Amino acid sequence: MIDKKPQIIDNFGRPHTYLRISLTDRCNLRCFYCMPEEGIELMEKPSIMTLEEIIEMTRTFRDLGVDTVRLTGGEPLVRKNFGYLVEELAKLGVTLKLTTNGIVLDKYLELFDKIGLRKINFSLDTLDKAKSVFITKRDYYERIMRNLNMALDMGMDIKLNIVLIKGVNDKEINDFIALTKDKKITPKFIEFMPFKGNKWDWSKGVSKEEILQTVGDKFGEIETLQNPKHSTSTNFRVKGHKGSFGIVSTITNPFCDDCNRIRLTADGKMKNCLFATSETDLLTPFRNGEKIESTILEAIKSKKHSRDGMDVKMDAEHYEQNRSMISIGG
Repeated sequence: MIDKKPQIIDNFGRPHTYLRISLTDRCNLRCFYCMPEEGIELMEKPSIMTLEEIIEMTRTFRDLGVDTVRLTGGEPLVRKNFGYLVEELAKLGVTLKLTTNGIVLDKYLELFDKIGLRKINFSLDTLDKAKSVFITKRDYYERIMRNLNMALDMGMDIKLNIVLIKGVNDKEINDFIALTKDKKITPKFIEFMPFKGNKWDWSKGVSKEEILQTVGDKFGEIETLQNPKHSTSTNFRVKGHKGSFGIVSTITNPFCDDCNRIRLTADGKMKNCLFATSETDLLTPFRNGEKIESTILEAIKSKKHSRDGMDVKMDAEHYEQNRSMISIGG
């Protein structure tokens, strides 16, 4: 792996070593909390980074100290020639991770095993087939579960991203926890977050405290685990279970103090924060043959300490100026 001194440092002294790259704003699901009901205006192909541009921009970030790259979408695996891209990125010496809905994961598992991509987050909000169709507006549940089990059988490091929404899937918390009894798997419960067009309000949210109460009432003793550095979740294990679980409490308990993450959208815009309303265009100067290192280093200086400055009320005037989740990258 690479060992370069971090150079992307914000005004709070936080080094940024983790890059999340959205490969596309296209997806084969239509989850309502991610994609607005009316859909989105898809990016025109010329505005999307080419595979070669993604590779070269990643190389630039790597040379500035980034050591971890997560590939997201939309759904990253629908990107044409994804296999070529991931092989080339693996040659850069960074730790590669993936967030996927799992629908076509079986096509790539052998390749991932070969290049060492072993950390995979599944977006899986329910264990109920009918509810899956309701949430995603598509019927791929059985294929997703088959591919999930295939990845587990191959020893992949699997986390499940579960966006909890009251009245939708909040009664399934303990069903997910039950999976951890005999499987080395990590459900990550994510508090419902506000993005343009997803009709957010916190009355639909389920807090960290509610989750822990629900799990404790059913399973008894919960062990608090040591969180990895820069973790976005607080992590726990039911005593005696093989797997663990995490809670991403963006709303009730932000974890921004030691944030080390930057985002690159599919159209080559750098976002300092998931909630950032401002973006820095890297693709245009890159295509003009300009060096983008100084632009990156300057852009990170505008990063705010927490949630792009949104207060606890998560003001709609702020987040409606942001992109929809599907065009940011999960």
